[in-house]
Amino acid sequence: MMRYKSFALFLLLITSTSFAAIGGGDITMKNKGGTVLFSHEAHVSGLGLKCTQCHDKLYTNAKQHRKVTMKAMQNGKSCGACHNGKTAFSVKGDCAKCHKK
Repeated sequence: MMRYKSFALFLLLITSTSFAAIGGGDITMKNKGGTVLFSHEAHVSGLGLKCTQCHDKLYTNAKQHRKVTMKAMQNGKSCGACHNGKTAFSVKGDCAKCHKK
């Protein structure tokens, strides 16, 4: 009986991690410019970024995730550190790339 419980636990662990969201899943930020959906999947799996490229540098705590302004991003903070028109598309310009009404 114990062998079956161990096997069942093993299967649960394998299947639960295979369906887990990459890097914490999606983050939805609502603001007056329109809702922004940040996809960890697109940045981690899609672009091959490592977690430490943003965390521990740009985002050191949960408060920094919630308090982001366009002005700060245009000055290279938060998303603007990469979305500067060189590394990735700029935060200046086409608002609809990120903001959805």
